[in-house]
Amino acid sequence: MDAKNRKTGQPPLLLLVGSSGGHLAQLLALRPWYEKWRRCFVTFDTPDAVSLLAGEEMVLAHHPTTRNLRNLLRNGVLAARVLRHRRVAAVVTTGAGVAVPFVVLARLRGIPTVYIEVYDRIDTPTLTARLCRPFLSVMLVQWEEQRRQYPEATVVGTLL
Repeated sequence: MDAKNRKTGQPPLLLLVGSSGGHLAQLLALRPWYEKWRRCFVTFDTPDAVSLLAGEEMVLAHHPTTRNLRNLLRNGVLAARVLRHRRVAAVVTTGAGVAVPFVVLARLRGIPTVYIEVYDRIDTPTLTARLCRPFLSVMLVQWEEQRRQYPEATVVGTLL
């Protein structure tokens, strides 16, 4: 929401951040929980993401993010702009790299941040989770075994 819309009294929105593919699929599995909320997805401009999010508000992030410093910086600028111009209630993410700037900047602005570790990383933490962890309000995992890496996490069960 831009500054003009903020003044109209629209409710805050839930910012759902995730790379396309499996990360986005896990966010979409949360639909029964978030469908009553005003929301905006941050993901990549890929055919699957655009198709799956038809009719949803979207912000398109820069990719690839894996070990790409240029796109990390570009997504940092994007995150700063989105968080400054929209009334964000919380950031919820399943990763991957696109999540880092949104989680860090949201937390620095006092916005709650929720990370859901992906279901296919049971024995080792993901790089994104390790980077985001100091900036999280809540850490959620899908398997009890994942609590070995994240003892503070809450087990929510599998999303897919």
